[in-house]
Amino acid sequence: MLRTRVLWEVHVRRFEAAFHRYKKGRLTAEEAGKLLGWSSRHFRRQCVRYEAEGEDGLRDKRLGRVSVRRAPESALERMRRLYREEHADFTVKHFHEELRHHHGYNLGYAATRLALQRSGEVKPAAGRGKHRKKRARRPMPGMMLYQDGSTHRWIAALGHDVDLIVTMDDATSWIYSAIFVDEEGTMSSFLGLRETIAAHGLFSSLCTDRGSHYFFTPKAGGKVDMKHLTQVGRALKQMGIRHIPTYTPEGRGRIERVFGTL
Repeated sequence: MLRTRVLWEVHVRRFEAAFHRYKKGRLTAEEAGKLLGWSSRHFRRQCVRYEAEGEDGLRDKRLGRVSVRRAPESALERMRRLYREEHADFTVKHFHEELRHHHGYNLGYAATRLALQRSGEVKPAAGRGKHRKKRARRPMPGMMLYQDGSTHRWIAALGHDVDLIVTMDDATSWIYSAIFVDEEGTMSSFLGLRETIAAHGLFSSLCTDRGSHYFFTPKAGGKVDMKHLTQVGRALKQMGIRHIPTYTPEGRGRIERVFGTL
Protein backbone atom coordinates (compact mmCIF):
# COMPACT_ATOMS: atom_id res chain seq x y z
CA MET A 1 0.00 0.00 0.00
CA LEU A 2 2.80 2.42 0.84
CA ARG A 3 4.52 1.74 -2.48
CA THR A 4 1.24 2.28 -4.36
CA ARG A 5 0.67 5.57 -2.57
CA VAL A 6 4.20 6.76 -3.32
CA LEU A 7 3.83 5.86 -7.02
CA TRP A 8 0.52 7.71 -7.13
CA GLU A 9 2.10 10.82 -5.61
CA VAL A 10 4.92 10.70 -8.15
CA HIS A 11 2.41 10.32 -10.98
CA VAL A 12 0.39 13.32 -9.76
CA ARG A 13 3.47 15.54 -9.31
CA ARG A 14 4.74 14.66 -12.80
CA PHE A 15 1.36 15.43 -14.31
CA GLU A 16 1.05 18.74 -12.45
CA ALA A 17 4.51 19.83 -13.62
CA ALA A 18 3.61 19.08 -17.25
CA PHE A 19 0.15 20.61 -16.83
CA HIS A 20 1.46 23.96 -15.54
CA ARG A 21 4.09 24.17 -18.30
CA TYR A 22 1.40 23.37 -20.86
CA LYS A 23 -0.88 26.10 -19.50
CA LYS A 24 1.95 28.62 -19.66
CA GLY A 25 2.63 27.72 -23.28
CA ARG A 26 6.04 26.19 -22.58
CA LEU A 27 4.96 22.77 -23.84
CA THR A 28 2.51 21.67 -26.49
CA ALA A 29 -0.04 18.98 -25.64
CA GLU A 30 1.98 16.53 -27.73
CA GLU A 31 5.23 17.33 -25.90
CA ALA A 32 3.57 17.15 -22.48
CA GLY A 33 1.93 13.85 -23.40
CA LYS A 34 5.26 12.35 -24.48
CA LEU A 35 6.84 13.32 -21.15
CA LEU A 36 4.11 11.31 -19.41
CA GLY A 37 3.98 8.46 -21.93
CA TRP A 38 0.53 9.51 -23.21
CA SER A 39 -0.95 10.69 -26.47
CA SER A 40 -1.73 14.40 -26.83
CA ARG A 41 -5.45 13.57 -26.88
CA HIS A 42 -5.28 11.66 -23.60
CA PHE A 43 -3.24 14.46 -21.99
CA ARG A 44 -5.84 17.07 -22.95
CA ARG A 45 -8.60 14.81 -21.62
CA GLN A 46 -6.76 14.48 -18.30
CA CYS A 47 -6.30 18.27 -18.15
CA VAL A 48 -10.09 18.73 -18.35
CA ARG A 49 -10.62 16.18 -15.57
CA TYR A 50 -7.91 17.73 -13.42
CA GLU A 51 -9.40 21.22 -13.73
CA ALA A 52 -12.84 19.89 -12.83
CA GLU A 53 -12.01 17.41 -10.06
CA GLY A 54 -8.42 17.99 -8.99
CA GLU A 55 -6.28 14.92 -8.24
CA ASP A 56 -9.34 12.65 -8.14
CA GLY A 57 -9.92 13.42 -11.79
CA LEU A 58 -6.66 11.65 -12.66
CA ARG A 59 -7.79 8.32 -11.21
CA ASP A 60 -8.86 5.65 -13.66
CA LYS A 61 -12.66 5.47 -13.35
CA ARG A 62 -12.66 1.96 -14.82
CA LEU A 63 -10.84 0.38 -11.85
CA GLY A 64 -13.03 -2.15 -10.07
CA ARG A 65 -15.75 -2.01 -12.74
CA VAL A 66 -16.74 -4.75 -15.16
CA SER A 67 -16.65 -3.52 -18.73
CA VAL A 68 -20.09 -3.20 -20.33
CA ARG A 69 -18.51 -4.55 -23.52
CA ARG A 70 -17.29 -7.74 -21.87
CA ALA A 71 -18.52 -10.84 -23.67
CA PRO A 72 -21.07 -12.91 -21.66
CA GLU A 73 -19.42 -15.96 -20.15
CA SER A 74 -22.36 -18.15 -21.20
CA ALA A 75 -21.77 -17.24 -24.87
CA LEU A 76 -18.05 -17.91 -24.56
CA GLU A 77 -18.61 -21.28 -22.89
CA ARG A 78 -21.07 -22.30 -25.63
CA MET A 79 -18.53 -21.25 -28.25
CA ARG A 80 -15.73 -23.26 -26.60
CA ARG A 81 -17.94 -26.33 -26.35
CA LEU A 82 -18.83 -26.14 -30.05
CA TYR A 83 -15.17 -25.84 -30.92
CA ARG A 84 -14.16 -28.86 -28.80
CA GLU A 85 -17.01 -31.11 -29.93
CA GLU A 86 -17.53 -30.20 -33.59
CA HIS A 87 -14.86 -27.90 -35.05
CA ALA A 88 -11.53 -28.64 -33.39
CA ASP A 89 -9.90 -29.11 -36.80
CA PHE A 90 -10.95 -25.63 -37.99
CA THR A 91 -8.76 -22.56 -37.92
CA VAL A 92 -10.09 -19.87 -35.58
CA LYS A 93 -11.00 -17.69 -38.55
CA HIS A 94 -12.95 -20.48 -40.25
CA PHE A 95 -14.56 -21.48 -36.96
CA HIS A 96 -15.70 -17.91 -36.30
CA GLU A 97 -17.30 -17.68 -39.74
CA GLU A 98 -19.07 -21.03 -39.16
CA LEU A 99 -20.46 -19.77 -35.84
CA ARG A 100 -21.83 -16.58 -37.36
CA HIS A 101 -23.44 -18.30 -40.34
CA HIS A 102 -24.92 -21.38 -38.64
CA HIS A 103 -25.16 -20.82 -34.86
CA GLY A 104 -26.48 -17.28 -34.42
CA TYR A 105 -23.17 -16.16 -32.93
CA ASN A 106 -22.53 -12.38 -32.79
CA LEU A 107 -19.26 -11.95 -30.90
CA GLY A 108 -16.25 -10.59 -32.76
CA TYR A 109 -13.32 -12.58 -34.09
CA ALA A 110 -10.84 -11.10 -31.58
CA ALA A 111 -13.03 -12.03 -28.59
CA THR A 112 -13.38 -15.56 -29.96
CA ARG A 113 -9.66 -16.02 -30.62
CA LEU A 114 -8.59 -14.67 -27.21
CA ALA A 115 -11.15 -16.80 -25.36
CA LEU A 116 -9.93 -19.96 -27.11
CA GLN A 117 -6.31 -19.08 -26.36
CA ARG A 118 -7.02 -18.41 -22.67
CA SER A 119 -8.72 -21.78 -22.30
CA GLY A 120 -5.86 -23.56 -24.07
CA GLU A 121 -8.03 -24.75 -26.96
CA VAL A 122 -5.71 -23.12 -29.48
CA LYS A 123 -2.17 -21.79 -29.30
CA PRO A 124 -1.21 -18.21 -30.20
CA ALA A 125 0.32 -17.89 -33.65
CA ALA A 126 4.08 -17.51 -33.80
CA GLY A 127 5.14 -13.88 -33.81
CA ARG A 128 6.20 -12.31 -37.06
CA GLY A 129 9.51 -10.60 -37.54
CA LYS A 130 9.80 -7.28 -35.77
CA HIS A 131 9.17 -4.22 -37.87
CA ARG A 132 11.48 -1.42 -36.86
CA LYS A 133 9.58 1.82 -36.46
CA LYS A 134 11.20 5.20 -36.59
CA ARG A 135 11.66 6.42 -33.03
CA ALA A 136 10.14 9.78 -32.20
CA ARG A 137 12.64 12.39 -31.07
CA ARG A 138 12.66 13.63 -27.49
CA PRO A 139 10.31 16.60 -27.01
CA MET A 140 12.81 18.92 -25.27
CA PRO A 141 16.52 19.82 -25.66
CA GLY A 142 18.80 18.21 -23.11
CA MET A 143 16.67 15.11 -22.57
CA MET A 144 18.95 12.96 -24.74
CA LEU A 145 22.17 13.61 -26.65
CA TYR A 146 23.92 11.54 -29.30
CA GLN A 147 27.65 11.08 -29.52
CA ASP A 148 29.16 9.23 -32.43
CA GLY A 149 32.15 9.25 -34.74
CA SER A 150 32.34 9.06 -38.51
CA THR A 151 35.50 8.26 -40.47
CA HIS A 152 35.97 10.17 -43.71
CA ARG A 153 38.43 12.32 -45.60
CA TRP A 154 36.74 15.38 -44.14
CA ILE A 155 39.69 17.68 -44.88
CA ALA A 156 41.14 16.98 -48.33
CA ALA A 157 44.40 18.83 -47.58
CA LEU A 158 45.31 16.27 -44.91
CA GLY A 159 45.50 13.52 -47.49
CA HIS A 160 44.05 10.83 -45.17
CA ASP A 161 40.90 9.92 -43.28
CA VAL A 162 40.16 11.30 -39.81
CA ASP A 163 37.39 10.68 -37.30
CA LEU A 164 34.80 13.37 -36.71
CA ILE A 165 33.35 13.08 -33.18
CA VAL A 166 30.02 14.84 -32.86
CA THR A 167 27.83 15.40 -29.82
CA MET A 168 24.33 16.54 -30.83
CA ASP A 169 20.92 16.99 -29.26
CA ASP A 170 18.28 14.41 -30.16
CA ALA A 171 15.35 16.83 -30.04
CA THR A 172 16.79 19.58 -32.23
CA SER A 173 19.94 18.14 -33.93
CA TRP A 174 21.86 21.10 -32.53
CA ILE A 175 25.59 20.40 -32.60
CA TYR A 176 27.13 20.94 -29.15
CA SER A 177 30.58 19.62 -30.01
CA ALA A 178 32.40 18.58 -33.19
CA ILE A 179 36.08 17.67 -33.10
CA PHE A 180 38.54 15.94 -35.42
CA VAL A 181 40.78 13.18 -34.03
CA ASP A 182 43.07 10.62 -35.58
CA GLU A 183 41.16 7.78 -33.95
CA GLU A 184 37.91 7.61 -31.99
CA GLY A 185 38.25 6.39 -28.41
CA THR A 186 37.91 7.19 -24.73
CA MET A 187 39.77 10.51 -24.90
CA SER A 188 37.80 11.80 -27.87
CA SER A 189 34.55 10.95 -26.04
CA PHE A 190 35.71 12.83 -22.94
CA LEU A 191 36.73 15.85 -25.04
CA GLY A 192 33.28 16.01 -26.63
CA LEU A 193 31.54 15.63 -23.28
CA ARG A 194 33.71 18.27 -21.61
CA GLU A 195 33.06 20.77 -24.39
CA THR A 196 29.32 20.11 -24.27
CA ILE A 197 28.90 20.28 -20.49
CA ALA A 198 31.11 23.37 -20.16
CA ALA A 199 28.93 25.27 -22.62
CA HIS A 200 25.46 23.89 -21.88
CA GLY A 201 25.53 22.10 -18.52
CA LEU A 202 24.52 18.54 -17.65
CA PHE A 203 21.92 16.64 -19.66
CA SER A 204 19.67 13.66 -18.92
CA SER A 205 20.96 10.84 -21.10
CA LEU A 206 23.55 9.99 -23.74
CA CYS A 207 22.93 7.58 -26.61
CA THR A 208 26.00 6.01 -28.23
CA ASP A 209 26.96 2.96 -30.23
CA ARG A 210 28.43 -0.10 -28.52
CA GLY A 211 32.07 0.72 -29.21
CA SER A 212 34.52 -0.78 -26.71
CA HIS A 213 35.30 2.64 -25.19
CA TYR A 214 31.57 3.10 -24.45
CA PHE A 215 30.43 -0.37 -23.40
CA PHE A 216 31.69 -3.82 -22.54
CA THR A 217 30.00 -6.39 -24.79
CA PRO A 218 30.66 -10.01 -23.72
CA LYS A 219 29.53 -11.49 -27.04
CA ALA A 220 30.25 -9.78 -30.36
CA GLY A 221 27.03 -8.36 -31.75
CA GLY A 222 25.16 -9.11 -28.52
CA LYS A 223 23.82 -6.97 -25.71
CA VAL A 224 26.09 -4.82 -23.61
CA ASP A 225 26.96 -5.60 -19.98
CA MET A 226 25.60 -2.68 -17.96
CA LYS A 227 27.31 -3.89 -14.77
CA HIS A 228 30.87 -3.72 -16.10
CA LEU A 229 31.41 -0.06 -16.97
CA THR A 230 34.11 1.48 -19.11
CA GLN A 231 35.82 4.75 -18.14
CA VAL A 232 33.21 6.66 -20.12
CA GLY A 233 30.41 4.67 -18.49
CA ARG A 234 31.74 5.32 -14.97
CA ALA A 235 32.08 9.05 -15.65
CA LEU A 236 28.50 9.27 -16.94
CA LYS A 237 27.20 7.35 -13.93
CA GLN A 238 28.98 9.69 -11.51
CA MET A 239 27.37 12.67 -13.22
CA GLY A 240 23.92 11.07 -13.11
CA ILE A 241 23.66 10.78 -16.90
CA ARG A 242 21.89 7.68 -18.23
CA HIS A 243 23.96 5.87 -20.87
CA ILE A 244 21.85 4.26 -23.61
CA PRO A 245 23.35 1.79 -26.12
CA THR A 246 21.97 1.90 -29.65
CA TYR A 247 21.66 -1.21 -31.79
CA THR A 248 21.11 0.71 -35.04
CA PRO A 249 23.34 3.04 -37.11
CA GLU A 250 20.89 5.94 -36.65
CA GLY A 251 23.35 8.25 -34.86
CA ARG A 252 26.08 7.92 -37.49
CA GLY A 253 23.53 8.45 -40.24
CA ARG A 254 22.41 11.72 -38.71
CA ILE A 255 25.99 12.95 -38.36
CA GLU A 256 26.76 12.22 -42.01
CA ARG A 257 23.55 13.93 -43.14
CA VAL A 258 24.51 17.07 -41.21
CA PHE A 259 28.14 17.18 -42.35
CA GLY A 260 27.83 15.49 -45.71
CA THR A 261 28.46 18.71 -47.61
CA LEU A 262 31.84 19.45 -46.04
